[in-house]
Amino acid sequence: MKIQKEDVLIEPGHSFRIFSPSLRNYFYWHYHPEFELIFIEGLTGIRHVGQHISSFMESDLVLIGSNIPHLNFDYGLMTDYQQIVVQLKDSFINDVLPGIAEFASIKLLFKRAAFGISFHGETKKQAVELLKEIQQLQSFGRLIKLLQIFNLLAGSQEYTQLNETDTSLKLFLNDKVRMGSVYEYIHQHYHEHTDVNKVAEKIGLSTAAFCRYFKKQTNMTFTDFVNQYRINLAKTMLLQDINVSEACYGVGFQSLSYFNKLFNKLTGLGPLEFKKQFSSAK
Repeated sequence: MKIQKEDVLIEPGHSFRIFSPSLRNYFYWHYHPEFELIFIEGLTGIRHVGQHISSFMESDLVLIGSNIPHLNFDYGLMTDYQQIVVQLKDSFINDVLPGIAEFASIKLLFKRAAFGISFHGETKKQAVELLKEIQQLQSFGRLIKLLQIFNLLAGSQEYTQLNETDTSLKLFLNDKVRMGSVYEYIHQHYHEHTDVNKVAEKIGLSTAAFCRYFKKQTNMTFTDFVNQYRINLAKTMLLQDINVSEACYGVGFQSLSYFNKLFNKLTGLGPLEFKKQFSSAK
């Protein structure tokens, strides 16, 4: 389950690919030279781009630069979702955009994509409407509509930069930690005591070395990472007619008060408040 290179197949005569993948039961920690724009609409999911790890609610729109390691956004989703992915050749960015003055802002947008960018608000709403329209168009019309989207994103202030530094593959070439193995261990043991010693042994590092490396790579401690994973699963459980206590103990917490406190800290809502607010969205 180590990092994989995705071989993106773009049809001859086209500069990008648009499709709707479904990989919810597959851990796909991967990278590719192509730039990628991802829209996913689902109740809750994991956002893992470069060193950034968080969760999204209801929907997410993210632009990812060339060779940035990332996890498939539908990993582990247990509710219905819709996903649209655009993969764009890096040659388009490098060869076409620099030669056209009107594309200067879009060129800067793709430079910023090296950090991963999540869009929100009215920008996300308008971009998604355009993405859905693309699927109804043919070759040239698709390209024009895609440029409209990038122009919209380039001029927007409604975004969050996901990483503080460039996290492209060149920073991961000597990576001995297999994030797939870490996720695999957590997925199998999240409902019980997670032993950092066992996961360190699983990937061939001492406990101290693993803790230092994991914090450096994710900006989180292993405990914080596990807790965030558990809370994300708890959110899905709460939206499946499972009560707060059952969700708390079902994802491995031993204290209901601690679960409530951590849930509020990570989501901005208490578990019951979250359940009432989002259950109607199912």
